[in-house]
Amino acid sequence: MEKRVYGVLGISSIMANWNADFSGYPKTISTGETFGSDKALKYPMKKMWDNEGDKVLYIKSMKLSNESKKDITLIPRTLKERYEFLFNVEDLKNCKDVKEVLKNLMSAVDVKNFGATFAESGSNISITGAVQIGQGFNKYEGTAPEEQQILSPFRDANDKNEDAKNSTLGTKIVSNEAHYFYPFVINPMAYKELEEMGVTEGYTEDDYQKFRRTALVSATSYATNSKVGCENEFALFIETKPDVYLPNLAEYIDFKKGSKKNTIELQCGELLEKLGDGIEKVDVYYNPHTTILEGADSFDKFDIRTQKEV
Repeated sequence: MEKRVYGVLGISSIMANWNADFSGYPKTISTGETFGSDKALKYPMKKMWDNEGDKVLYIKSMKLSNESKKDITLIPRTLKERYEFLFNVEDLKNCKDVKEVLKNLMSAVDVKNFGATFAESGSNISITGAVQIGQGFNKYEGTAPEEQQILSPFRDANDKNEDAKNSTLGTKIVSNEAHYFYPFVINPMAYKELEEMGVTEGYTEDDYQKFRRTALVSATSYATNSKVGCENEFALFIETKPDVYLPNLAEYIDFKKGSKKNTIELQCGELLEKLGDGIEKVDVYYNPHTTILEGADSFDKFDIRTQKEV
């Protein structure tokens, strides 16, 4: 693949918690703006690939361990153990062929897209991913956290107070509503050096289409307790010639809350028009049931739920 791709991925969060900090509240910056990290967007994609049977290296996986020789416990694998498990390697320490390690790494779909830092057993490898995703800022001004108390059906056996007879309380924290917009760029030339080494065929059209398909549905498909209510609501894909460089396109998107339907306004039309033949294709995905799309008259528009043209 020679073309570059720029775009924005939009995630809606209704009474859900798309990306919590260590306190359990939705992540914010120092000014109070709510945002989601790139890791929050990548994880459902990696989970979807893993569920589909693709090789995913950087994802939590568990194993049974009896290292203490007494009790069998459930613990997460180390990166070395995950590599050995995924690529059927008996002991990474015995592998002296760095080219083989690179080939294995580049065969993992998450590494092929997002890159990797792999410093294990004498292999100090850093791969800059072809797909780079920025931070997703919430563009809805009415976002506020909601704290819910949850009644447990069990008493706390360690609590010696009289209250221990009652069920313990838990807490669930969500946002009333939030709309995150993540900028991304795909640079297929990122693997040029690795191609010359013969460890990968580079970032291909098939790789791009796999990323694109997953990017459109992975948040919706990832329905955990805190993520129910989080959905893919918008996607913009702009395919350009290799020598075209676009800015952060999330800055060219405006979100307005409506009584019946929300409005997403694209303000990048003039910029793309000036680039002329440098722009090869523009596709926009949104949910016409919940959203009015403005500023996209000249773009190809699709229903994000069905991927069919609107």
